Amino acid sequence: EDRFAALDGVVDVVSGYMGGHLDHPSYEQVCSGQTAHAETVEIHSHPQQLTYTDLVNLFFELHDPTTQDRQGPNVGSQYRSVVFCNDPDEQQQVQQQIDRRVEEGVWRGRSCCTQVISPAPTFWQAEEHHQHYYKSIEASAPTEINSSLHPLPNSK
Repeated sequence: EDRFAALDGVVDVVSGYMGGHLDHPSYEQVCSGQTAHAETVEIHSHPQQLTYTDLVNLFFELHDPTTQDRQGPNVGSQYRSVVFCNDPDEQQQVQQQIDRRVEEGVWRGRSCCTQVISPAPTFWQAEEHHQHYYKSIEASAPTEINSSLHPLPNSK
């Protein structure tokens, strides 16, 4: 969340959940692993200042997309690597970034586990105490990388 929020052109980053089968899930429900949601962020940006490709590049730089259902110390399907695309063009751009990284050997032969889902399902905003989480913790605390991405449709 914090790394996306720091980009020039980003207006806001909203924490939430996507990809599950329950409307308006709570953090506790998502963490139970029973809803099939992924923790994600919705990015509000100025497309003239920040391209969709820029967002996808940062997404792949910030986490290890070769670990199944895990990011850092966090384990569970809600921590899977996933990109929710708003249209086929976004889906193609994500796939091109994955293919490029595989070809360049970025992941040293490990398979990319990132799910690419299009069309994007409903984004459910997380509870208020989960918004801007990184602003509320000490700078010395370990950094957790969110492993899913959902830019708004105008964020290309």
